[in-house]
Amino acid sequence: MSTASAASGTPAASDRLALVIGASRGLGLVLVLELLRRGHRVIATTRREGSELEAFADALDGRLTVESLEMTSPAQLAALRDRLEGHRLDLLFVNAAIDRGDLPIGEVPTEMFTEVMVTNALSPLRAVETLDGLVAPGGTVAVMSSEQGSITRNTEDGYELYKASKAALNQLMRSYATRRADDGRTKLLIDPGHNRTALGGPDAPLAPEDSMPAVVDVLEAQAGIPGLRFLDRNGETVPW
Repeated sequence: MSTASAASGTPAASDRLALVIGASRGLGLVLVLELLRRGHRVIATTRREGSELEAFADALDGRLTVESLEMTSPAQLAALRDRLEGHRLDLLFVNAAIDRGDLPIGEVPTEMFTEVMVTNALSPLRAVETLDGLVAPGGTVAVMSSEQGSITRNTEDGYELYKASKAALNQLMRSYATRRADDGRTKLLIDPGHNRTALGGPDAPLAPEDSMPAVVDVLEAQAGIPGLRFLDRNGETVPW
């Protein structure tokens, strides 16, 4: 893997290097393909061998590198950081979420609560904390969130654990951004909308192939603007 070019000013797309965590399928996979379509070089992680990513990597002449990562493992995160030492990322994007059904919170088993919170809130921020040293000055750190994490917009019944995990993710990202308020980086929580994925279900109104180009538009428009924002795929502010 080659190190991102250290050019002055805003680099051309072909010089930009993105790391996408959680890209084996769904939104993460389509995000990677859209970044590649726009000329970026991408390092993408998957939990298992034999993913679609690896087939794409074989055809892209080094522009896509696939790394193995179980994001819930601190040891694997540290090993990935060590493998990528010397790279300078223009974008670190963390995408991960699970849903374990629509139970009222009083019926959620402790083990289920722990699993969802570790996967959806703790692990994404562990990934950010572990890998942010690779992000170039003025680069972007982004995490896939959801409108479901908005406390203001929680006005309909259902999916209480998932909503809580995304609200926790947003709060942890706020804490991270507060501690690093002076680092000059762009920090984003992205709501991609309700998409037809394994998580979103077959009846969701949006297709990732439509949503992810809009998300990349937002990433590009926000690049270089310091501070934390919670935005939807159209670049509109989502209330906390």
